[in-house]
Amino acid sequence: MTKHRIYSISVASVYPHYVAKAEKKGRTKAEVDEIIRWLTGYSQQGFDAELEKQTSFEDFFGQAPQLNPARNLITGVICGVRVEDIEDPLMQEIRYIDKLIDELAKGKTIEKIRRK
Repeated sequence: MTKHRIYSISVASVYPHYVAKAEKKGRTKAEVDEIIRWLTGYSQQGFDAELEKQTSFEDFFGQAPQLNPARNLITGVICGVRVEDIEDPLMQEIRYIDKLIDELAKGKTIEKIRRK
């Protein structure tokens, strides 16, 4: 089975789109960073380093310091697919970020996004 193309795309190439989507709705880059760090366990310095290295999504999640166990509480539809029903673990992690960015752009509080 061939890998999905997004696995080899760098997080840094998609990250500006996450930020733009959030900022268009009055949210901040810092909030985008916070929810990505919450999901993956990266420190801000570690996250910035991964962006600088142009790390692929596959390596970004493969090397994540500690994927948040509460990420399994992320539910809903993204791109017409329920995130909780995605069978490929890496695709599910990528869609978790997409879902969190959507929630941020829709005005959810950081506490709710972090499933507190």
